[in-house]
Amino acid sequence: MTDDPNLKTEDDYDDEYDDDFEDDEVGGEGNRIVGTRARAVVEHIARGLAEDPDAIDVDLSERRGEVLLLVHANPDDMGRLIGRRGRVIQAMRQVARAAGAAEGVKATVDVAE
Repeated sequence: MTDDPNLKTEDDYDDEYDDDFEDDEVGGEGNRIVGTRARAVVEHIARGLAEDPDAIDVDLSERRGEVLLLVHANPDDMGRLIGRRGRVIQAMRQVARAAGAAEGVKATVDVAE
């Protein structure tokens, strides 16, 4: 043990950000569903952009270590989700890739027509 006053003990850390597998979604066969973090991030962003946030739905499909997130929205909100020259959807894809990487998967985002 050291007498360093700046050294934190386990009691000093906040459990709010404890990242364990207890809260992860589990599939029918008992396997952990990957991509849920990316899905939550994309859904949060899409709901924040949409005029009708209740119409936002994000479908998750997984195939060979890759996750496809398909955003369904009110047709009036499509322009907001895609953005000028596709800049908004590109930004959402970038954020989804980062969130997916935290789970060890490649995540991509598309908007349903």
